[in-house]
Amino acid sequence: MSRPAALTGRELARQFHADVVAPLLARSMPGLRYAAGRLGSGSDVLGFDDEMSRDHDWGCRLTLLVGERDRDAVPAIRGLLDEKLPESYRGLPVRFPVTWDSSLSHKIDVATVADFAVARLGVDPAAGLSPADWLILTGQSVLEVTAGPVFTDGTGELAQVRATLRWYPRDVERYVLAAGWQRLAQQMPLAGRAADRGDELGSRLISAQLAGDLVWLAFALSRRWLPYAKWRGTAFRALPIAADLAGPLSTAATAPDWRERESGLAGASEVLLAAQRARGLPAPAAAVVPFWDRPYRTVDDAIQQALLAGITDPYVARLPAGIGSVEQWADNTDVLADATRRRTLRAVYQAWAAGV
Repeated sequence: MSRPAALTGRELARQFHADVVAPLLARSMPGLRYAAGRLGSGSDVLGFDDEMSRDHDWGCRLTLLVGERDRDAVPAIRGLLDEKLPESYRGLPVRFPVTWDSSLSHKIDVATVADFAVARLGVDPAAGLSPADWLILTGQSVLEVTAGPVFTDGTGELAQVRATLRWYPRDVERYVLAAGWQRLAQQMPLAGRAADRGDELGSRLISAQLAGDLVWLAFALSRRWLPYAKWRGTAFRALPIAADLAGPLSTAATAPDWRERESGLAGASEVLLAAQRARGLPAPAAAVVPFWDRPYRTVDDAIQQALLAGITDPYVARLPAGIGSVEQWADNTDVLADATRRRTLRAVYQAWAAGV
């Protein structure tokens, strides 16, 4: 049989649930309260899959979750699916290998809502999130819980978790925004300085890095979670602020002269500061100021200071300025993509808050 044409992973999951999984559960486990959706990993969770996406980890995938009161039903659900699922659906195998599991088995992830959230996030939102918990989250980990479609939710718990993860609490938001602005202030003058010393490659690398930092701020000021690198630019184009930033960011990353690149960085910074002001957050008159008496510009430290001054949570106030969330100071994929490893980093924030 041929593969269904132009069928997205999200739509495949919806139809697979409606045609196969939901009727099977209704017949064999009537009254089961569960949630079903296309959550977890995969470009299709974000809605970005295409024909190339089908070469691995794509197919009849589904997330099936129960509430805490039905935890004991998880093994029975897995056993039922193992035994009763058909061999194929719409010309696609129901049992197939993926990169993390080479067995020919179905890829319906069955768990409780809490266990699924912990597996993706490293923490359980239903138990309440401390500032340190929020700071070890990555945008991609949150999107794996919140971005995909939910076809039914009889638990109520999944909707609550997704609502909790909508965005940072007030003071954590100010803390990560301040760190984002400080990264710009620390690095922006270096692009011109490197170029003046004849290091054009170094200057371009700094400018490109800063353009990436500005994209991070654009997501944060839009209160949108940042996906992993492959889909960052694609998701960025959907931000309301993207149209105003596209020109300056392109200049910052690609212009042949460092002065043009610096102007792109400065222009994007002003756009973002205006967005911050529109959000009702502290915002000085201008984002960019001269760097001492040198012929370079940088982000005004007053932006960071004003954000930090408004923090009232004593734990957040004790954290060192300029560090922010884990994805603002770590870029190793094997750390950021592993919830268990990220969870150990709570101890780092605890030590920093204690002044260690």
